[in-house]
Amino acid sequence: MRRTRLGRAGLSVSRLCVGTMNFGWQIPETESHAVLDRATEMGIDFVDTANMYGDEGGGLTETIIGNWFAASGRRDRTVLATKVYAPMGDGPNDRGLSARNIVASCEASLRRLRTEWIDVYQMHHVDRETSWEEVWQAMETLTLQGKIRYAGSSNFAGWHLARAQAVADRRNFLGVVSEQCKYNLLTRHVELEVLPAASELGIGILPYSPLHFGALSGALRKEREGAGGRSVLHAPERVEPHRAAISRYEELCADIGLDPVTVALAWLLSRPGVTAPVIGPRSAGQLDLAVAAVETELDAATLQALDAIFPPVGNGGPGPEAWAW
Repeated sequence: MRRTRLGRAGLSVSRLCVGTMNFGWQIPETESHAVLDRATEMGIDFVDTANMYGDEGGGLTETIIGNWFAASGRRDRTVLATKVYAPMGDGPNDRGLSARNIVASCEASLRRLRTEWIDVYQMHHVDRETSWEEVWQAMETLTLQGKIRYAGSSNFAGWHLARAQAVADRRNFLGVVSEQCKYNLLTRHVELEVLPAASELGIGILPYSPLHFGALSGALRKEREGAGGRSVLHAPERVEPHRAAISRYEELCADIGLDPVTVALAWLLSRPGVTAPVIGPRSAGQLDLAVAAVETELDAATLQALDAIFPPVGNGGPGPEAWAW
């Protein structure tokens, strides 16, 4: 398994990250542990979760991961990321990025994960009602207490990253080292401003939904074979608006002899600034196609063909050139 640094941080991570949103929701604990076991065997040591994952009230997925740590003894060899923002209770302060909720949510995550520290503590969404001074005060407190090592973000706009980092710099705090954003061949709007901002600030990109909820996983082939995905997110509206493009995509993959899963991930891994796509396997066997992407280098002709099938936004590249000229 190839490795890289997480943005400008010194932290070494695998080029793939195991996303665990399916744990406790679509797959039970035993299968979830099997996925983590297999990922570890394949050299993937980066695991991403969130306090809200797993059940209606949240928390179940973190508990499943914590049980795996206790049973496997692999906490020290795992780079663990989780998130804070979503409501975790009925109270008005059980959500968002207030200092109170950041600290309380971190401590609750630590208990569920059965660990003393979180490697990357990510803000799951921007909180427009809380100042960055307050957010960083809370993150600094957790860092000084040894409860988190780095701070990350998710679903931020480019200007949010710039503003957050400017305030962190004033406080002599490291700030954001990673941004987890929706990014795949069908969803490329982050190329306009998020990726350029992240590159300028030394923030690693962790693309989630790299297969567009299964649409890029060979969905039409599976449809013909009667072997559609089990994901409740793999609904017709994910495929139908893009059926013609997906059909051309699957034909291209067949022509070059690669599975659509492998091609979609290899394309992301070729993009500047991408640290590790966040994959969401529902079985240990699904990891094989993902791992193959790490050793797959798409040639220039294939990359051009993918751009023709899935055009970038505007003129391509960052703004303002993407829309101004």
